Amino acid sequence: MLLGAPVWRHAVWRLLSHPEVASGTLAVAPDNAAPFEAYLQRFPAPKPLRILPCGGATRQATVRNALAHLPDGVRFVAVHDAARPLVSHALLDRLIATATQHGTAIPALPVQDTLKRADDGRTVQATVPREGLYRVQTPQVFRADWLINAHRRAAEQGFEQATDDAQLLERAGYPVYLAEGDPRNLKLTTPDDLHLLRLYGGEGALTRTGIGYDIHQLTEGRTLMLGGVAIEYPYGLQGHSDADVVLHAICDALLGAAALGDIGQHFPNTDPRWKNAPSLTLLQHVRTVLAQHGWQPLNIDAMALAEAPKLAPYIPDMRQRIAHTLGILPEQVSIKATTNEGMDAVGARRAIACYAVAAIYPANGEADHEQIPTQTG
Repeated sequence: MLLGAPVWRHAVWRLLSHPEVASGTLAVAPDNAAPFEAYLQRFPAPKPLRILPCGGATRQATVRNALAHLPDGVRFVAVHDAARPLVSHALLDRLIATATQHGTAIPALPVQDTLKRADDGRTVQATVPREGLYRVQTPQVFRADWLINAHRRAAEQGFEQATDDAQLLERAGYPVYLAEGDPRNLKLTTPDDLHLLRLYGGEGALTRTGIGYDIHQLTEGRTLMLGGVAIEYPYGLQGHSDADVVLHAICDALLGAAALGDIGQHFPNTDPRWKNAPSLTLLQHVRTVLAQHGWQPLNIDAMALAEAPKLAPYIPDMRQRIAHTLGILPEQVSIKATTNEGMDAVGARRAIACYAVAAIYPANGEADHEQIPTQTG
């Protein structure tokens, strides 16, 4: 478990939340689909995701079996380890750009340690030059036709020992291009790896907290938008954008946690770009600003205040949309609703308000420390 969810789910959700990824397939053992399908019933994926019970005797066989079920028209395929839960959108951007240009892309990091060869595991036979050597990660992105052909040729030749898909493309004569990898894109193999993943994922890491608040008057002739969801109600909220108080409060909380100003500074009501803009667009922009300063959202807790309508039926969809926009899981987003017991403008059904608290953590271990007050003793 990582941040309250299985490791595989983090890996899948981070891929599916990328705008260039259309759908996904989770390849599992032939007799092990039911638990995954049950999990997805409780926590639906943000984009089409199939559970495919096609696992083979080897990793290579599993991928080959899954490729036989690709949707029609797929041009590129990313093959990823479900045990790598912290794949970033920045890494995916680099891989997609490289694969689009060259047909292939694999994330790689140069070897930095001195390498020794010891065939018996105890006595050094030689020092291996590390120049030109790289550690390779996933996801690996390939032209679909190249990947399918490389797997087919390897199977025809009886070769089943590939440790990654790039090795098969190399054997088939296709060019394989490197893209800059990510040191935090760890693969879970040992208990120590899990400790590091939890640390990198924000459990126990340096976190900062911000608070946000917003209120708008109800008016006729506008769609009521709350949490990125259109609510059935005769009145909407008056404002420069779509006036979504839930998302505005969350934006303010995230910006406040990073000491990056407030929503009025980033989206002034004098700027025509934000006229009637969907507030999910504003939230995406806030996520980008946080990333530019080295921060990643950790969790959101928002409380909407509305005498009417009843918001409970809409909250699951709100959580999904907010989580998808921020690149986190719905379990990291809490949305609650209450009334104001007939008091003030909210109680009189003239307005809707929202409070929000957000926690953030350093996305790459190197947040914009100029924003962080320090003490010396």
